[in-house]
Amino acid sequence: MITDVTTLVSRNPADPTDVLVSLPAPGAFAAADAVERARAAQPGWLRAGAAARSAALGAVASALEAASDELAALAVREVGKPLTEARAEIARTVAIWRYYAQAPFEPTGSVHETAAGPGLLLDRRRPHGVAGLITPWNFPFAIPSWKAAPALAVGNTVVLKPAPEATACALRLGEIVRQALPDRVFTVLPGGPTEGNTLVSAADVVSFTGSTPVGRAVVHAATARGVPVQAEMGGLNAAIVLPDADIGQAAAHIAAAVAGFAGQKCTATSRIVAVGAALDPLREALSEAFRAVRVGDPADPETVCGPLVHESARARVVEAWQGLPVLAGATVPTTPGWYAAPTLVEKVPPGHRLLNEEVFGPVAALLPADDLAHAVRITNSVPYGLVTSVHTADLDAALYGLDLVDTGMIRINAPSTGVDFHLPFGGAKQSGHGPREQGRAALAFYTSSRTYTLAPAGAEACTTRHLGHVRSRWARSGGPAER
Repeated sequence: MITDVTTLVSRNPADPTDVLVSLPAPGAFAAADAVERARAAQPGWLRAGAAARSAALGAVASALEAASDELAALAVREVGKPLTEARAEIARTVAIWRYYAQAPFEPTGSVHETAAGPGLLLDRRRPHGVAGLITPWNFPFAIPSWKAAPALAVGNTVVLKPAPEATACALRLGEIVRQALPDRVFTVLPGGPTEGNTLVSAADVVSFTGSTPVGRAVVHAATARGVPVQAEMGGLNAAIVLPDADIGQAAAHIAAAVAGFAGQKCTATSRIVAVGAALDPLREALSEAFRAVRVGDPADPETVCGPLVHESARARVVEAWQGLPVLAGATVPTTPGWYAAPTLVEKVPPGHRLLNEEVFGPVAALLPADDLAHAVRITNSVPYGLVTSVHTADLDAALYGLDLVDTGMIRINAPSTGVDFHLPFGGAKQSGHGPREQGRAALAFYTSSRTYTLAPAGAEACTTRHLGHVRSRWARSGGPAER
């Protein structure tokens, strides 16, 4: 975390005395210089061609795979990610680079007939130039990768400004990526607000993941310059459980989505909406599932809920459950580190922060709903709209939810957490701004469309030019100039 305006310090949240990084913030001048160096390298990276870019991204994937154990251990140590989740993140990161290694060969446009007369009409997508990426700490390898890989695949260069809490992970990622790429094509820019603001003010396309207040500022600054921008800004996600659902399975999915990685995911569940007769059995099953969650050392493969990323994050979680009826949790372990037990509360009054703000921790509210329509109204009542999970055995109810729930992603009989990197990712309302991330949608975002009209110079000019070429060719071959 940032301890002052000039020094970046990253600590192990399971052992705050363990400092991974302490370094001076580069400052605005260094940030601007990084962008200009990346801009100078961009034309050469594009001219290298599809095969070279594909091979480079594939080489990055192989290098990351070879370093999997080291990178997972680093994520455990720097951001407190449980080891099992850290290993899964690295595996997904490798898969992301391999997926986008094929993207340079994707069609970049199409050919069209003219409305009248000879000629060609073409549309073609071209890279913007320098992609400025601002990423959070909670997925220190996957999120920078799902932004950088498509940007690089289509010919942009990249400047990555990671969250200070993930500085060590970003620097190591940069070392590995740069081994496979030309100089200055991929740059890691450690820093805080000063470096981030400078990057947004200088890059040709901007992608941001983080808090809503900062995301809004990024969007405003980029759009004021006319620069393409996307922002993923979190969620206040609901899980709807109908009476016909498998209550045990739903409870297991929800507990994992609340408590996994201490709830520090934008897709984590924070509101649980029980429809009708599902309330009582779900309350019991959830209470049991929450109490069974393994809390502890993130380096232990059995741990599900590790520490919060820093002390203020834990304080925010503890404050959120104060004064509410508790069904499970609401305790703070006495062990070193910033831990908090997964907590389930009920009878939360309207207007409470749990129902209106993203707490970003392992705490969730159980809410009753009269019927499915009521559950949908509760789900849609918040200013966020990232993901909703619906648990039911009724296909009609599932389809109803798909049609009326106002979120960017809907998961049926699955946890709210989990992302398919080959499909579009993003939310509605305050959860997201701009085009979607991941999949082919990312390739479109990191390029701009250009339309070309190729018309002949005129029939007479074309004929004269053609005859001139014929005469010249025959003369060079020693044959007659005319037939």
